[in-house]
Amino acid sequence: MEETLLITKALSDRMRLRIISALKGGELCVCQVVELLGLAPSTVSKHLHILSASGLIRSRKDNRWVYYMLAGKGSSKKAASALKWALNALSGDASIIEDSQALKKITRVSREALCRTQEKR
Repeated sequence: MEETLLITKALSDRMRLRIISALKGGELCVCQVVELLGLAPSTVSKHLHILSASGLIRSRKDNRWVYYMLAGKGSSKKAASALKWALNALSGDASIIEDSQALKKITRVSREALCRTQEKR
């Protein structure tokens, strides 16, 4: 039951659903997620931690950047099923479409420039 509670908690927040939807296009660094959501890095980190703890996403570190992606192979059946359901339920949602368009612009900016801009804030 614990895994189910972690997954439902992770899916019960608008920002975390936006993160999951953004990651369906591939991995993103924390700076890109911060830029998309317009939240403080510490707040985004908390959301990413909750999603990671639920098994819905995973991360990898590359030098100073941490990248997040949807949990793929190796994720539990419950997590895979919940991800499939959430992504299907969100398809066509106006805010998700808006995020997708914003992400196209965000991913064109270099990580270095994006992180520097955020550090100055």
